[in-house]
Amino acid sequence: MNERKQRYKIMIVDDQFLTREGLKTILELEEDMEIVGTAKNGLEAYEKVEDLQPDLILMDIRMPIMDGIESIKRIKHRYPHVLILILTTFIDEDYIIEGLSSGASGYILKDLDGDKLTASIRDAAAGQFVLQGVVAVKLATRLSRMEQEMELQPGWRGRAKLTEREEELSRLIIQGLSNREIGEKLQISDGTVRNYVSTLYSKLEVTSRAEAIVLLLQQIDPNGL
Repeated sequence: MNERKQRYKIMIVDDQFLTREGLKTILELEEDMEIVGTAKNGLEAYEKVEDLQPDLILMDIRMPIMDGIESIKRIKHRYPHVLILILTTFIDEDYIIEGLSSGASGYILKDLDGDKLTASIRDAAAGQFVLQGVVAVKLATRLSRMEQEMELQPGWRGRAKLTEREEELSRLIIQGLSNREIGEKLQISDGTVRNYVSTLYSKLEVTSRAEAIVLLLQQIDPNGL
């Protein structure tokens, strides 16, 4: 965000009143964050976006009337510029993949401490893809299981015909590593990582990390999602 826009405008969506109020209390202590509204289900969130004009939405998954996944789909379809960060207690693999494929900018859990939560919000608002470590492990485990089931050891290339280096990069992306962390892991420069990532995105025909993760998992899963 630029200096003229001093605060991130945030909407909190959760069916638990105490959770909504607790998050509001924590985030309002931050000088660069403003809670513009809350909603108790996905439908209410969708209906409030136009009036509240949030920069970022913290979205729970399981809620009555309309769940978070369907709400994300509707909001991103109509308001593609609004960032959505999933914040939930559920770490089900299908929720993670469906949430990311619907357009969420990241997936974090409610047991995250306050400092890490605010850091995740700032990262997402800055355009970074946010994937909590334990969530990344879930995705990596799914990837490993799929490979074993399909007997594609030691590597896989899928429909995109990835090189060995691109396979290696893909695994690290699925694990939630940033470009800097990937560079350290592979002992290559940040610029080289960016070039590899750009080439990978081009091959997969995607424009974001979330899309790349979903597509990479789909490519090795014969049954899709």
